[in-house]
Amino acid sequence: MASSTMAGFGSLAVDENRPPTRQSSGKICKVCGDEIGHKEDGALFVACHVCGFPVCRPCYEYERSEGTQCCPQCNTRYKRLKGSPRVAGDEEDNSDQDDFDDEFQTKNRKDDSDRQHDGQILQENGDYNNQQWHPNGQAFSVAGSTAGKDFEGDKEIYGSAEWKERVEKWKVRQEKRGLMSNDDGGNDQAEEDDYLMAEARQPLWRKVPIPSSLINPYRIVIVLRFIVLVFFLRFRILTPAYDAYPLWLISVICEVWFAFSWILDQFPKWLPITRETYLDRLSLRFEREGEPNQLGSVDVFVSTVDPLKEPPIITANTVLSILAVDYPVEKVTCYVSDDGASMLLFDTLSETAEFARRWVPFCKKHNVEPRAPEFYFSEKIDYLKDKVHPSFVKERRAMKREYEEFKVRINALVAKAQKKPEEGWVMQDGTPWPGNITRDHPGMIQVYLGSAGALDVDGKELPRLVYVSREKRPGYQHHKKAGAENALVRVSAVLSNAPFILNLDCDHYINNSKALREAMCFLMDPQFGKKLCYVQFPQRFDGIDRHDRYANRNVVFFDINMLGLDGLQGPVYVGTGCVFNRQALYGYDPPVSEKRPKMTCDCWPSWCCCCCGGSRKKSKKKGEKKGLLGGLLYTKKKKMMGKNYVRKGSAPVFDLEEIEEGLEGYEELEKSSLMSQKNFEKRFGQSPVFIASTLMENGGLPEGTNTTSLIKEAIHVISCGYEEKTEWGKEIGWIYGSVTEDILTGFKMHCRGWKSVYCVPKRPAFKGSAPINLSDRLHQVLRWALGSVEIFLSRHCPLWYGYGGKLKRLERLAYINTIVYPFTSIPLLAYCTIPAVCLLTGKFIIPTLSNFTSVWFLALFLSIIATGVLELRWSGVSIQDWWRNEQFWVIGGVSAHLFAVFQGLLKVLAGVDTNFTVTSKAADDAEFGELYLFKWTTLLIPPTTLIILNMVGVVAGVSDAINNGYGSWGPLFGKLFFAFWVILHLYPFLKGLMGRQNRTPTIVVLWSILLASIFSLVWVRIDPFLPKQKGPVLKPCGVEC
Repeated sequence: MASSTMAGFGSLAVDENRPPTRQSSGKICKVCGDEIGHKEDGALFVACHVCGFPVCRPCYEYERSEGTQCCPQCNTRYKRLKGSPRVAGDEEDNSDQDDFDDEFQTKNRKDDSDRQHDGQILQENGDYNNQQWHPNGQAFSVAGSTAGKDFEGDKEIYGSAEWKERVEKWKVRQEKRGLMSNDDGGNDQAEEDDYLMAEARQPLWRKVPIPSSLINPYRIVIVLRFIVLVFFLRFRILTPAYDAYPLWLISVICEVWFAFSWILDQFPKWLPITRETYLDRLSLRFEREGEPNQLGSVDVFVSTVDPLKEPPIITANTVLSILAVDYPVEKVTCYVSDDGASMLLFDTLSETAEFARRWVPFCKKHNVEPRAPEFYFSEKIDYLKDKVHPSFVKERRAMKREYEEFKVRINALVAKAQKKPEEGWVMQDGTPWPGNITRDHPGMIQVYLGSAGALDVDGKELPRLVYVSREKRPGYQHHKKAGAENALVRVSAVLSNAPFILNLDCDHYINNSKALREAMCFLMDPQFGKKLCYVQFPQRFDGIDRHDRYANRNVVFFDINMLGLDGLQGPVYVGTGCVFNRQALYGYDPPVSEKRPKMTCDCWPSWCCCCCGGSRKKSKKKGEKKGLLGGLLYTKKKKMMGKNYVRKGSAPVFDLEEIEEGLEGYEELEKSSLMSQKNFEKRFGQSPVFIASTLMENGGLPEGTNTTSLIKEAIHVISCGYEEKTEWGKEIGWIYGSVTEDILTGFKMHCRGWKSVYCVPKRPAFKGSAPINLSDRLHQVLRWALGSVEIFLSRHCPLWYGYGGKLKRLERLAYINTIVYPFTSIPLLAYCTIPAVCLLTGKFIIPTLSNFTSVWFLALFLSIIATGVLELRWSGVSIQDWWRNEQFWVIGGVSAHLFAVFQGLLKVLAGVDTNFTVTSKAADDAEFGELYLFKWTTLLIPPTTLIILNMVGVVAGVSDAINNGYGSWGPLFGKLFFAFWVILHLYPFLKGLMGRQNRTPTIVVLWSILLASIFSLVWVRIDPFLPKQKGPVLKPCGVEC
């Protein structure tokens, strides 16, 4: 184990002389990053004559034949240019241009590998940026060709027959376009090289818009529903029910709030999109034979708190799935954060590292999925499907036996950890465990596996596994999960400094071994990737019953709402299954591209172009100023938290303490740029090594560092006082101030102008476990809602925060919805009570309807149904999942959300932190036994009371109608409809309350009946709707007088 003493780390000195960056002379294709060629007459090739969007000839041809046939920028359909092959949809009047004289000759192209590596890359809006991707400090061209590449890997992906068929189809297409002659059949290798070269130049991903036949009717119905809603509310406000005025007033207020809530939820779903990735192109572009692998490195974070509540075997499976991921082993490092300083988890990781030496080569040899052994061996599928290796069955049986032995060893560790010795835990070497006192212990780091660790049974290297437990001392704020994640950010920056970070909960394993590659298709895109803060994957779950009684899968949120947000500025961060750009976590703004100069001509008077001319002059002066910093100091400035900070490349690293000594020979602007680096200590803390890592945009460690000194520095950056007087948790890393730190962190990034992407691969990338019994589910929802209330009452509330930033309007609406929804519980509780009151009193919130006004009610109900049906149609969500979501919206709204509002108000305004205790009982059922596990909690009282009230109201209303005759049945139907609406939505709650054997605690029944009885008796006693008489009460005395 590494020493836990804190030690400083000396500055890193490197050669400060850096050659200037060369500029590419030609214009760059935005799609593939290659140079745009010239036509036969020497003019620059222009694909779109409407907007002039820069696209090279091969990309233009590919888009016309295989893509949407439209310009990516203005969405105008590409016209057929001279020499281009005809495709479906071309106009007949272009028939005279059907020739191939100036056709682009793929086979005669110059080899892109000789191209310079530091050329300009066109940004998303068509402007130039001089930055390139340099993983581990090595420059390379992201748009280079793959001529001469060994493509055996691709052949394995597709199989020999499928590969040959694919190449043949490509050759046929090329012959039709005149790009290849069919008389040189002997040069198969060259043909395949040409195919790979053409394939690698294509985009790594594409947007797949929802078909207009599905999305346009949906949008029309949304607009119609909005219009109907306006007229409906107008009618409700202008026609009060005077005989039940208080009920009418309450109902109208509730309906107005529901309309506002619907707008917040509905309109961010206006532009849903899906995306498609091309993993083969990613491999062709970044994994070339004979060259270093240029995929970006990834640091994977796994966070745990208490191994007794979070089973170690589950954490071990998550770690094993990470170590076996389909990604270069030298580019993956797994960090496990133990916030409980548990020796049980430490020993579990030791056993896991040993078992991984056999499990990882087995997974990669036989390409098994998923690569978490617990879930792989428990899958009820034909595990022999697609397996052709003769030794697979024998090796699988041996591996399953070894895994069962591994589980027994872990279970023994768990049994041993149940009772802590009086003298505390002792390690195997006889030294006391440093974390015996959970809230008072030093920082601990242990590195397993990796290049310096044990190899697997085949003698190959394994990804590095690092155990981290940050220092904790009394009197310090540790900020729970957000603080632990920030500690991992600093440790990983010192030890590996990968440019990308994957964040996982301990119960979320990698279900798709290519998940990291899916994310890299976006993050390593030469134009779009620089502006991405994270790639969010949907959450999928194991162990949920088929009916999903309490909407644990959250299908509506992940398959409808998140797709809608992806069409705006990007999905919200949901706390796990997310791959971050490390620079976004450091609080930097995304790269800003200069605006394209406006087109002007000499035929207009000079005063028409004065604005354009002025802007050109200004930009020129800015360029001259920027040139002063070239040469010695790197070139790029980024705005961070409202100030300019100089960003440097991966080569030069300066000692911050020596900056002032070298200021004499610099110009004023250079001096101010160098001095600004001293502010990094105030932002990031007192660690020169960590600060140096933040200046390396493309990751990697400086040359000349040794492991021992880096471990000491890593111990220093996880000390409990490191974050004091810094921006950690305020502007940098995971943001503090809420138990739902995920929403807050993503919101801050979007406010700075970053974009995010929602990636939904065919095979779910990650899978986890969810609480499936009623009490645990309500407490989970309570925690989420409490975090939203805390954000609402903080300075980061989307209602007023970040208006000077770059957050899009519909994205802001979505964030407002995420922090406002708990407050819907108050009107929802009132609205669910109104039907019972109406049935008990004989009053109603709606006066007698005319034929015209009843049309608005009918139109509103039809528009609600149509919206739901069309939403299910374009999203593919089943009606059962949609209905379960609607039911749990009511169940959670009248219980967990309601408690969260009052608990949040008490916590923020009065400083009272209220905790709801849970007492569990044993479950007897084997499969889905936890579903019937009942735990008493105060959250159960409000919905139970509502059910009883509405049932009593239904009985009372029907009895009254029977007694009063035929005429009273008409008004009763409206009241019964609303009462049954409430009961139907609360039915899953009632089912969970009763359990399989009707085991309902007496306390729940007693409290609910008591509250319902008291409410009914008080209401009858007050009877507010009867007119109060003044003066003497005149009654017949019964005597003739």
